[in-house]
Amino acid sequence: MEGRASVKVAIHQPHYLPWLGYFAKWAAADLFVFLDTVQYEKNGWQNRNRIKTRDGPRWVTVPVRARLGTAIRDVPVDMTQPWRARHFAAIENAYGAAPSWRHHRDELQSFYSREWDRLAPLAVASAEWLGRKLGVSAPTRLASDVNLPDEAKVDATGRLVELCRAVGADTYLAGRDGELYLDRARFAAAGIAVETQRYEHPVYAQDYGEFAPFLSALDLLLMHGDEALGILCGGSTWSRLSPEPD
Repeated sequence: MEGRASVKVAIHQPHYLPWLGYFAKWAAADLFVFLDTVQYEKNGWQNRNRIKTRDGPRWVTVPVRARLGTAIRDVPVDMTQPWRARHFAAIENAYGAAPSWRHHRDELQSFYSREWDRLAPLAVASAEWLGRKLGVSAPTRLASDVNLPDEAKVDATGRLVELCRAVGADTYLAGRDGELYLDRARFAAAGIAVETQRYEHPVYAQDYGEFAPFLSALDLLLMHGDEALGILCGGSTWSRLSPEPD
């Protein structure tokens, strides 16, 4: 009798127009869970990212009104500011001559014509749109839509273990720092393997001089189109953690 196929899950906070490593992890998973139940981080990646302009990398930041301790799913967007028009204009100015700009321009314009009153749906939608255009096919879920026991919501490892159990995953795909903060024994006790990502940022052709790493994956998509997914996935290597620290 053949055994059940392994199900790999990646779990990550929603990020606005995420970077290459985010999508490389997503592409390696069978399911990607947006962790929208944890606290919003000021000056993080949840509401901002970088594009490359004639003057170098530039931040595009969604203005929010968040109090300390607010869950990502509850963070409101500051709708008094014309950030949507500014972001689209900045992207068009930066990439108007990029090889794939004309192919994606109308959908980007449509995206930025929508009203967003909360950060999480905006960040998720930006990631899902970019993921589709890159060719990442793994389905997604929101952590807030998964019922977890109350005790699992207190600490990071418990939350991740219970999310894996709830979605039927037997392998958790962690970032490079996973081995530093995860309780491996608790994953092992739950029968869940842990694989960690090592990401070596690929160098690819960009406009405007010297290569700039750690931009939104929008940069790679608009510069390299259908080749973008192969380029970004080429930076990943995965290793399985032993149940106990070495």
